[in-house]
Amino acid sequence: MSATLIDGKALAAQVRAEVAAGVRALQKERGITPGLAAMRVGDDPASAIYVRNKIKACAEAGILSWEHVMPTSTTQAELVARLRALNADRAVHGILVQLPLPKHLDTNAALAAVATEKDADGLLPPSQGRLLAGLPGPRPCTPAGVMRLLDHAGVKLAGAHAVVLGRSNIVGKPMAVLLLERDCTVTIAHSKTRDLATVVASADVVVAAVGRAELVKGAWIKPGAAVIDVGMNRLASGKLLGDVEFAAAAERASCITPVPGGVGPMTVAMLLANTLELARGQTEN
Repeated sequence: MSATLIDGKALAAQVRAEVAAGVRALQKERGITPGLAAMRVGDDPASAIYVRNKIKACAEAGILSWEHVMPTSTTQAELVARLRALNADRAVHGILVQLPLPKHLDTNAALAAVATEKDADGLLPPSQGRLLAGLPGPRPCTPAGVMRLLDHAGVKLAGAHAVVLGRSNIVGKPMAVLLLERDCTVTIAHSKTRDLATVVASADVVVAAVGRAELVKGAWIKPGAAVIDVGMNRLASGKLLGDVEFAAAAERASCITPVPGGVGPMTVAMLLANTLELARGQTEN
């Protein structure tokens, strides 16, 4: 492997330490401890693990946290009522709705019930609008984490051609905007892009977030490119693979994130950073 491995675990630990210091300062200056409420509906095992990891990370950073678990049979009205109650709770500065929700629930309506000033995930339409307009506000956690990884690796972004594979509201679209803010020329590609190999081969920076194991072949990677693999694809064997053919890509890239241990830890770390910033914003004056 010729590429430098970008250690997301190490950088996430650094970010979490920064957040912990910020929490202590907020407690000292204003007597406020940031609080995060996680809403989970149903019994999806992966969601339970994700929320557990977030709650643990909060505790380590000194952030108060609460996990609210509702049964699969929860109605839309019951979920919205619970979220509105959290909006009114002054101890709660950030709210996250763990996705996916059970299929009978309207995800957009659930997210819309969360107060904008408590949008810990940075995924509500008002937050995404502020991102697009270049205004301050919480940024979606995974794209924000990717930007920290790129900066940590010393990747020169201004003038670079960045290809983002994936067009979701959670990663792909906000990722493109954040890269554009840093003066990249950005192409958004996806599973239906014609001649995807040629598009990827033109990229100085590749961010793969399409959700298909090893879709991006190592031979597609431009020599010296930076590769960020957001994919988390679990095979029937239990093995976890990213969206990029790692070993072959690492032979050509200048730097690359592993799966696991790359983007995942940063997503949680940026959630904590968002919660701290939301608490600061709600307690000013």
